[in-house]
Amino acid sequence: MAMVDEPLYPIAILIDELKNDDIQLRLNSIRRLSTIARALGEERTRKELIPFLSENNDDDDEVLLAMAEELGTFIVYVGGVEYAHVLLPPLETLCTVEETVVRDKAVESLCRIGSQMKVSDLVDWFIPLVKRLGAGEWFTARVSACGLFHIAYPSASDLLRAELRSVYSQLCHDDMPMVRRSAASNLAKFAGTVETVYLTTDILSFFRDLTRDDQDSVRLLAVEGCAALGKLLEPHDCVANILPVIVNFSQDKSWRVRHMVANQLYELCEAVGPEPTRSELVPAYVRLLRDNEAEVRIAAAVKVTKFCKVVRPALAMQHILPCVRELSSDSSQYVRATIASVIMSIAPVLGKEATIELLLPIFLALLKDEFPDVRLNIISNLDQVNQVIGIDLLSQSLLPAIVELAEDRHWRVRLAIIEYIPLLASQLGVEFFDNKLGALCMQWLGDQVFSIRVAAANNLKRLAEEFGPEWAMQHIVPQVLDIINNNHYLYRMTILYAISLLAPVMGADVTCQTLLPVVINAAKDRIPNIKFNVAKVLQSLIPIVDPMVVEQTIRPCLVELTEDPDVDVRYFSSDALQACDQVMCS
Repeated sequence: MAMVDEPLYPIAILIDELKNDDIQLRLNSIRRLSTIARALGEERTRKELIPFLSENNDDDDEVLLAMAEELGTFIVYVGGVEYAHVLLPPLETLCTVEETVVRDKAVESLCRIGSQMKVSDLVDWFIPLVKRLGAGEWFTARVSACGLFHIAYPSASDLLRAELRSVYSQLCHDDMPMVRRSAASNLAKFAGTVETVYLTTDILSFFRDLTRDDQDSVRLLAVEGCAALGKLLEPHDCVANILPVIVNFSQDKSWRVRHMVANQLYELCEAVGPEPTRSELVPAYVRLLRDNEAEVRIAAAVKVTKFCKVVRPALAMQHILPCVRELSSDSSQYVRATIASVIMSIAPVLGKEATIELLLPIFLALLKDEFPDVRLNIISNLDQVNQVIGIDLLSQSLLPAIVELAEDRHWRVRLAIIEYIPLLASQLGVEFFDNKLGALCMQWLGDQVFSIRVAAANNLKRLAEEFGPEWAMQHIVPQVLDIINNNHYLYRMTILYAISLLAPVMGADVTCQTLLPVVINAAKDRIPNIKFNVAKVLQSLIPIVDPMVVEQTIRPCLVELTEDPDVDVRYFSSDALQACDQVMCS
């Protein structure tokens, strides 16, 4: 038989491999199922391959997982949508295995196939499968069934729909917690397909029962779907049925349930409307911000800006900001780091006066926090505050703290300050920058941490672009070139890197007259690392300067370096010479 597309093993051998004792061979064969199917043809795939897979009793989870995944894309190999139902038996078997990931993949594939099947085939084949799994003796079948109802239900007749709702009700009250968990996690998807009249009766009844479950893992999953469920209901039904449950869950005995409520609470605001949000959800949210578990406080803190946007500024200042102030001095450093990452975005919501009066003291306190991530999160979002209160006030209140953090013992904090400097400089203006921040920028070039020195060099380039070559020639270049004579070779290397960044900004004249002589002189350094960096810098200068300068100044220096005893120096200088030759040829 001729192979299709690609020459692989004969089909008979691949099928034999499915029965082989070697797991890897079986796995390889499963992953080539599409090749087998193409070679066999649609009819033989339906009559021979799929029945063989249905009877395959492989006990290796990896093989079963691969099979579940492959079958999900198999409609095209069995003759199209018309014959899609032949794929259901092997996947039904996979829905009953013990391994969760295999069952989940089988359910995913069944959903993919079911969404493409004709209505008549869904009624004849898919819905009976769902009912069989839902009544399965082993709990794994019932767990899998819960994820299939939203595919089966829309195509069912009224009688079948009533039967499917009854089966789902039984699953919500199953003896096994794993089944009830699956019913809770899939309830919102199922609800999305159910008629409105049954949403407020059957579905809400299932929801209430699941939220009263003894197992906190079931209640947790019921909460997870409450926002999606609430959006399906009319606002008054949501307020009457979902809101009381959520408010009650914000005080649940299980911290995991409260954590889930903290994640879901904001999503519910849209479903219930503004008034219930202010009267019911804000008090519940405040409780979560003051929860005794740090994980719950963190989850609630992440949503603080969103809640401030939903409620009126006055209400936010009255109820939410006192909690924010408390969280800024929380005993958990992770809570403080979380509030530091979101507090800046509250400023545009509150406005200038409230930001100055209420938020600015919190910013300053967090900037002095002992935990570096807290300081880092504040620094990274300063621009949001600047838009609200203006650069004058920001510089007066925060600049002393920024100067202090520029010498922070944690290098990541210093790095964040460096990266913020160009933005701050553009907002402060040249005069203020020269007086307050200029010295800091030079100081970082001598930092002990390599990443800081590199960032400082990039910072100088961005400042030169912001304030122009004339300013850079007066305030940056002379001070940078002074450091080239530093006793430590690492600092001399930093200056070479800085020159390579500044040259394109400064232009050909300054490069030839001021920067190039310094680089040429550095070629006489006794440290090989300096010399091969000279070669790399000279190569970067070739496109900037005139060809005559390349030929008369750069090329002789590189030729001399190609005779250096160090292999790296010779390599990089030879590489740069080739670039010279290309320029001269062009």
